[in-house]
Amino acid sequence: MAASAPLSALHAAETERYRASNPASAALAERAAPHFLHGVPMHWMRDWPLPFPLAIRAAEGCTLHDADDHQLADFCLGDTGAMFGHSPPAITDALIAQAGHGLTTMLPDMRSAAVGAALAARFGLEAWQLTATASDANRHAIRWARALTRRPVLLVFDGCYHGSVEDTLVRMGADGRTLPRAGLVGQVAHPAPHTRVVPFNDVDALERALAPGDVAAVLTEPALTNIGMVPPQPGFHEALRALTRRHGSLLILDETHTLSSGPGGATQAWGLEPDLLTLGKAVAGGFPCGVLGMRAPLARRAEAWQPPPGGAGGHGHSGMGTTLSGNPVAIACLEAALAELHTEATYARMFAAAGALHAGIEALLARHRRPWCVTRIGARLEIQFRPTPPRTGAEAEQAFDDALQACIHLALVNRGVVVTPFHHMLLASPATGEADVARFLAALDAVLGLLEPVRR
Repeated sequence: MAASAPLSALHAAETERYRASNPASAALAERAAPHFLHGVPMHWMRDWPLPFPLAIRAAEGCTLHDADDHQLADFCLGDTGAMFGHSPPAITDALIAQAGHGLTTMLPDMRSAAVGAALAARFGLEAWQLTATASDANRHAIRWARALTRRPVLLVFDGCYHGSVEDTLVRMGADGRTLPRAGLVGQVAHPAPHTRVVPFNDVDALERALAPGDVAAVLTEPALTNIGMVPPQPGFHEALRALTRRHGSLLILDETHTLSSGPGGATQAWGLEPDLLTLGKAVAGGFPCGVLGMRAPLARRAEAWQPPPGGAGGHGHSGMGTTLSGNPVAIACLEAALAELHTEATYARMFAAAGALHAGIEALLARHRRPWCVTRIGARLEIQFRPTPPRTGAEAEQAFDDALQACIHLALVNRGVVVTPFHHMLLASPATGEADVARFLAALDAVLGLLEPVRR
């Protein structure tokens, strides 16, 4: 959607304010430009709708300290990686304690058995593998699903996001066909032969897609979170579980973002029954780590798996695993996180802050007569440019207004608060207090006031 004249003028004014307020970040961006693609260590860092990215000096709790000595209230939290806050004391202590005793060995740490038991107790699945990222955990889950069912097709929902997994970087075309997601670099094979896409919350479409009997697994988040937030409709998860069982397909739940639902994620909070479960980002308190859980009967089948006749064996060529996975530092952080962060007390603090944000944002939207909604799942909230939460990824995408979103994001940063750059998602961490909530609401109030000439 093209920006209106009032919106363009506001964006220009906010851009000048940003440039004037952040000379040190500007200088550092200029120095980095010759040495990094897009001027940043990882290109997503350039996706913030800012003239140049903030250079961060330190991050503590829910506060960012930048190169120009600003302190910003952080509601992005590393796009969930720091959901429990930046450098939680338990994780910092675990890192310090382990640092002098080995970083990686490719052998099991003495704490591995206890960590496996803690994962099983917290999330309800009996057998686990550790990876470096959630993307790796999803790749491994898909491989195991195809190997154990001897079926080729993966089913995902339109608007899904499961990291950098090739099979999942897809969208549903207007005619229902599977299409590669726009923007993919170096894509060679077309995903349609092995990935099927249907709308989220559409039980009839799901049943039709499963009916051929060639679907190894359905991979989904309990609620879509990366195309705006799309919560499940009543009865959807019950139908999803019943249909996958009826058609012999496995159910993989990716809880990398919906871990915000409570200790044990939505799987425990909503009583879900996945065959496989993947998590990453925040699971080890922000230290790089992913996990893959399996139900015990499936794990026994995986341990007994043999390649099809004519296939070659050999564990080293499974297509799964990296030598840094399950390293002692990750084990130490995961042990600390499971004991100190994945707790009812932690989530009680997060939910209290999220509830205050939710109520405050809704009140501001009403006062400023904005027909937008706030969708919330646990400690995660999304401001969406539509009056009610979407039912599908397509509905969520139809509500996008890139120019408006970019202007709001930039104006919020100028007033000392940060939300997720890709859309208006906020997270409340255990460190998020009343002052942080008040700071965000005051900034949003000011920005909505500036937007009075801009109606949508």
